Amino acid sequence: MIFSNILHVCLLLASAARSAPFSPAVETDYDAIVVGGGPAGLAATSGLARVRRNVLLIDSGEYRNDPTRHAHDVLGFDGVTPAWLRFAARQQVSDYGTVSLVNGTVTEIQPQNNNTFFKVLAEYPGNKSVSFTTRKVVLATGMRDILPSTTGIAENWGKGIYWCPWCDGHEHADQDLGILARLDSAVTSVREILTLNTDIILFVNGTDTPANRNITEGKFPGWEKYLTLLNVKIENRTLASINRLRDGATPYADPSLPTHPEHDLFQVEFADNQNPILRNAFFADFPSEQKSKVGENAGVQLYGNKLAADGAGGLVTNVPGIFAIGDANSDNVTNVPHAFFSGKRTAVFLHVQIERENSVAQIAAVGKRNVQNNDLQTLWRRMNEPDDVTFAGHTFDMLS
Repeated sequence: MIFSNILHVCLLLASAARSAPFSPAVETDYDAIVVGGGPAGLAATSGLARVRRNVLLIDSGEYRNDPTRHAHDVLGFDGVTPAWLRFAARQQVSDYGTVSLVNGTVTEIQPQNNNTFFKVLAEYPGNKSVSFTTRKVVLATGMRDILPSTTGIAENWGKGIYWCPWCDGHEHADQDLGILARLDSAVTSVREILTLNTDIILFVNGTDTPANRNITEGKFPGWEKYLTLLNVKIENRTLASINRLRDGATPYADPSLPTHPEHDLFQVEFADNQNPILRNAFFADFPSEQKSKVGENAGVQLYGNKLAADGAGGLVTNVPGIFAIGDANSDNVTNVPHAFFSGKRTAVFLHVQIERENSVAQIAAVGKRNVQNNDLQTLWRRMNEPDDVTFAGHTFDMLS
């Protein structure tokens, strides 16, 4: 019986010595939950998976760049469709054993115990409500473009009407181009596309007013002379519709390969029903808003319409433990390479921060364990007398 008690104490002490220093600061279902499965969310998940973090990605299946034909300027994947890019990324990320990728919509993020962990509520397909706990939350929730009601803009968004010349301009180089924007924004956009297109018309939709001309002059002194020099025309009539006459897409194209060039053709109609104008493609400057309210509802501040993120702190928001990456955050960069970078950046910072928190808890636990060991030492010495046949030596000191 004495030997059995001694063995029990030995096992208890050995177990404490092995496990206590490696216990996490907080026990949760996941180290991190990533909200959003676009390029930023996938990059964050990949970075966390590479260091074997237990991470859950919840993906609503709604993406800002889904309407566009191709994702460009992504080295190694230049010109693939957005769906193919996500597919390839998921395939690679899924090979890591600590990652779970699920379809669902996060509905609420609840900070717990002074932001030491979070409760995340979500809806899975089939009206299934679920909730999980997590040490950290990564918001990769993206933005939503607010498109005007003009017939033809929403229908052709990403398919001849674009937001970014870097993303889609090369496919329409040397073609007749239109810019859809307010006067002040349209004028400054000209400088971004001159290496691609020189036949340019600014469709400013009634915003060429004296007040807006003053605003434009403040942004771009001498802009009128500049447009005259380049033979850029301003069309101020109210838009009625933009009608597609030719589709520049390649039917049944391989989604893993780019198409170049793309020859779309549109006819711009005006409210006066006079003199329509033909254009091959358009770049636009429309407002946008947060795709999801879960960050804001959890207490994350907005800088303008973007989630406040600290670039020096791994893109952490004003809510400790919640990070914002990709289009949604306030660093004001919007493209796929940036989304990848921001996701990876946060993954590294988040991983290190968790281990810093763990180290503080583990050091504190060692001190607490030493206090507890004093009682165990007394028991050990009473049961393990040197003259007894069951004397096991001074092993307690080795276990401490």
